[in-house]
Amino acid sequence: MAYGAGYFAKEYIIIIIAYFIIINIIGWVLPYLDKRRAQKGKWRIREKTLFIVSALGGSVAMLASMKKYRHKTRHKRFMVGIPCIIFLQILLIGAAVYFLGIRG
Repeated sequence: MAYGAGYFAKEYIIIIIAYFIIINIIGWVLPYLDKRRAQKGKWRIREKTLFIVSALGGSVAMLASMKKYRHKTRHKRFMVGIPCIIFLQILLIGAAVYFLGIRG
């Protein structure tokens, strides 16, 4: 059975969408867990981990979660760093659309 190029493109789109759903769920949950652990005096999630998850695509959910749970909002590193990551991700998506000729 032969499959056309559109078939594989749809599979990749589904995988990409699933990836971003999962990474954003992780990005939403991590600040919440870190705040709860801080309140209970337990071990914390490394700041490096929070930035890695943001850079891998969970930045919007991470920022929204930080604001919702008022966690890391006094840390300039996060309140500037996460929006910068979002900005760079928007630029990257725009460049990919432009240079790869992706059309809707």
